[in-house]
Amino acid sequence: MTQELDAIGPVDVAVIGFEGSRFNGEIVPALKEIQEKGTVRVLDITFVRKDEDGATAVAELTDPDVAEAFGQMTGAQFDLLSDEDLRTIADGLPAGSSAAVVVWENSWAARLGAAIRDSHGEVMMLERIPREVVETAVAALDAD
Repeated sequence: MTQELDAIGPVDVAVIGFEGSRFNGEIVPALKEIQEKGTVRVLDITFVRKDEDGATAVAELTDPDVAEAFGQMTGAQFDLLSDEDLRTIADGLPAGSSAAVVVWENSWAARLGAAIRDSHGEVMMLERIPREVVETAVAALDAD
């Protein structure tokens, strides 16, 4: 099992919010592209929505409407998110909105991670800088 874990990159969960409660599949080509390039491996996609009256619902890739819109994006689903996780996400949505919850492995990082471990190194810090912070920094550079 340890050797299999060495071949797995970091896993992220993204909650992508949408106004309204219809999923049109427009994010599928982008997800497929980065998956085909080996950047990520989509492990799971689940959809949550909150109606105007506050009622929440969860739809998995196995649901016919979702499967039609999003096709087969994953091989085996890992179900890394619990029902409680999905309820919490759905409860946190504004009324009349929805979200795609996408779990992906950063497969691009698996080889680098293995090389770091093989050289007895360790990642001391890893931080994602929010887009807004980068935009502000670039705007400040442009102003100078």
